[in-house]
Amino acid sequence: MSDNIWGYQPTSGYTAGTDLTGYKVEATDGSIGKVDKHSDDVASSFLVVDTGVWIFGKHVMIPAGTVKSVDLDEHKIYVDLSKSQIKDAPEFDQDKHIGDADYHERVGGYYTGLRTI
Repeated sequence: MSDNIWGYQPTSGYTAGTDLTGYKVEATDGSIGKVDKHSDDVASSFLVVDTGVWIFGKHVMIPAGTVKSVDLDEHKIYVDLSKSQIKDAPEFDQDKHIGDADYHERVGGYYTGLRTI
């Protein structure tokens, strides 16, 4: 994971402005869903992933710093997280959490805490 949890790693292959909506997301142990929404705002870049039926339609926010690589040809994003780590992340609700600083801080704390495990 990147030292800056909310910024893409320079080696990820992500180019600012690329629309990642619809890209498949791959955890370290398999596929977890598709990108429903993303942001590449400086110091606040993230993906919102629709996990579909895998965990009953849950949406999760994943900070850009967890992205290992972006495959533009295959439309896949590889993250440095396991399925269980993503499953246990705070659920994302677009109506409540867009622009919610407390939620953003809670998500950042969750993923930062994974680095120490």
